Amino acid sequence: MRVKYSGTPRPVRSRGLGSAGWEELEDGVIVAAQPHGAPSWFPCNDRPDNKATYSIALAAPPGYTVAVSGELQGTQRTGNALIWSYEQTVPMATYLATVQIGRYREVEHTGAPVPVRTFAPPALDEAALADSFGHQPQMLTFFAELFGPYPFASYTAVITEDELEIPLESQGLSTFGSNFVDTDWESMRLIAHELSHQWFGNSVTLARWQDIWLHEGFACYCEWLWAEESGVSSVQAEVDKHHALLVGLPQDDLVLAHPGQALMFDDRVYKRGALTVHALRTHVGDEVFFEIVRGWLAEHRSGTVTTEIFLEHVGNEAGEAAAALLAPWLFETALPPCPMPASA
Repeated sequence: MRVKYSGTPRPVRSRGLGSAGWEELEDGVIVAAQPHGAPSWFPCNDRPDNKATYSIALAAPPGYTVAVSGELQGTQRTGNALIWSYEQTVPMATYLATVQIGRYREVEHTGAPVPVRTFAPPALDEAALADSFGHQPQMLTFFAELFGPYPFASYTAVITEDELEIPLESQGLSTFGSNFVDTDWESMRLIAHELSHQWFGNSVTLARWQDIWLHEGFACYCEWLWAEESGVSSVQAEVDKHHALLVGLPQDDLVLAHPGQALMFDDRVYKRGALTVHALRTHVGDEVFFEIVRGWLAEHRSGTVTTEIFLEHVGNEAGEAAAALLAPWLFETALPPCPMPASA
């Protein structure tokens, strides 16, 4: 089916979630569509369970780079513009489709099983870029060893000249403000976080927004895995720290498996979700845990899932006791005790 339309892209607003979607930068465009911004620039059935493949062509003046969540097929000069053509052949949820336009230079990073690149402002310091985003191939290789093959043909990071409050993942592409070009842990953890979403959220995607812990809990846990791999901290130290922080916060307004629109991006969803993942790991042990996760990602690759489907998968792979262990974390407000290794 083809839909013919025209108009001027602009952000769209949602009560309680603010504006999202197509946004003009000082010199370029950013599309941050999660969770409701996709209709700001193309007509769609904006549901995360309605995945499709995409062909996207955009015209921009010479001197600008157009990055899209897909693979570049080529460029063609027409008049005073350059047309960039992209194909996304892996089914994609509407909110994961993105366009980034700016005056960027392309930096290729070596050492990963797929092409990894960063589009950065020309004036950005090369050493600073290498010290921060230069670690992406190692991160991607590490996550692929843990979780199975990277699910897309390539990975791109776009760094806008503007500063951004938060980074955001799209399918095969993540967007960062220039303020994240830093070697401190706050920036490095977010680079790892957005990359890990390519497995948890972009390949295997929630069917309904209430299950966002399946994205953010695993991506937050991947931060802790990378902290341990890179020698910054240990997973258990991060678990202990963040459980202690949650103990000091209100709990009676949050149900992890159904936080509601107002709390779906609350930091407690991220951290309690990661603690839920670790609770499963400590219960079943490392070997079974990573088998569960790899099987989950392989079985539902390019598909959509729910909390109930995840619990069924855990039960099939590790027994009903393992699935039942997760129920208090997911469906009750009280915070369970800090998960500890069996030997502790």
